[in-house]
Amino acid sequence: MLAGVGILFSSLHAQSVVSDHDTGTDFKKFKTYAWLAPGDSVLNRYRSDKLYGGYIVYAANKELASKGLEMDTLKPDAIFVFYTSVEEITTYSQSATLSVGVGVAGPGYYVSGAAPVAGGKITASTEEDGVLKYVMYDTETSKMVWSGMVEKRFKLTDDVEKIIGDYTTKIFKKYPVKKK
Repeated sequence: MLAGVGILFSSLHAQSVVSDHDTGTDFKKFKTYAWLAPGDSVLNRYRSDKLYGGYIVYAANKELASKGLEMDTLKPDAIFVFYTSVEEITTYSQSATLSVGVGVAGPGYYVSGAAPVAGGKITASTEEDGVLKYVMYDTETSKMVWSGMVEKRFKLTDDVEKIIGDYTTKIFKKYPVKKK
């Protein structure tokens, strides 16, 4: 059975790829595959998590072909599904405060005061915390046999397609069949 189906990442900056597979499955038996759309497979309507869906499938198809699998939408040996989630993370930082102070001292007493005169500016920065996960099902048994995922922090100004491509390659390196 698959262990760790509900893997949770505790680190906000986790960028490691994790995968799990059914050790009792012979992955060499899988020669063909097809894709099932994420979410509602009957009503394939617009969903924000499919914004890069075409590129996600394209990147995965390249990796699956390198593992010797071929696309077959009529009678596939395996079904793949991908999941994505993106959460906006805002962090705040404050610059150092400069203060001016005055002090007066005499025998047995000391009085002082200070007032901030500059700095202390609060700056907000926004990043995205994204998850990309691929799941493989055996069509003969209808059981999940493999999954691979990554959590990555990025900015919307980054090359998202390159990130998807790079991490899809890393995820499929953990698929239990070597490249051909």
